[in-house]
Amino acid sequence: MQNNLLKCLIVDDEPMALELLESYVLKTPFLELKGKCQSALEALSLINRQQIDLIFLDIQMPDLNGLEFSKTLSKDTRVIFTTAFDRYALDGYKVNAIDYLLKPFNYTEFLNAANKAKDWFELKNKPENPKISAASNSQFLFVKTDYKQKKIALNEILYFEGLKDYVKIFLKLETKPILTIKSLKSLEEELATDKFMRVHRSFIVALDHIDEVERNQIIIGDKRITVSEANREKFQEFINNSSL
Repeated sequence: MQNNLLKCLIVDDEPMALELLESYVLKTPFLELKGKCQSALEALSLINRQQIDLIFLDIQMPDLNGLEFSKTLSKDTRVIFTTAFDRYALDGYKVNAIDYLLKPFNYTEFLNAANKAKDWFELKNKPENPKISAASNSQFLFVKTDYKQKKIALNEILYFEGLKDYVKIFLKLETKPILTIKSLKSLEEELATDKFMRVHRSFIVALDHIDEVERNQIIIGDKRITVSEANREKFQEFINNSSL
């Protein structure tokens, strides 16, 4: 990533999809379109000739599908999958995609995915990767960023959202989350279990800040977080123990 622009490539075997994605890329200020291809084999040839940061990649294509193609890429080239087949969503995460867009998607959805890629590259290119340190019995944690340690009171944290290689920390009195390169799994091991709970592959919530529970969704402010099947029994036990 140079000059704050992400060099991107579009790969899709449908001409109309290529045109739509091209229009979306061209009106996104931090994206620079370096090419568009109708097959993974064509994309391989282009990638060998120039640096590509981000690929908007269809999954079902002839010869070499998008999932297999993504596994051949270097760790410095990231992928946002674009496909009409939602059964591939889990596979997309297994190959460490930045995001997954289900066709037909609009520009807002596209921009949200592109912003996730922008956040990832900005964190990756910082001189120092931020780190979290917190003792399980502490009332605060430190986030190391921009050559300083930011102290965060645990009771100010609403929830954590894991996005592949980094975590967003959402706070009560802050409009923007704090970003840190950290796995959600390692963070979960550091936090006090009576105050925080992993409720989804991508979310740890602060139990004291849950406003409502509606079916299988936790509501914190205006955010709705789905409790995954794997975490439902544990969360229900917490609800039962906390109910009158």
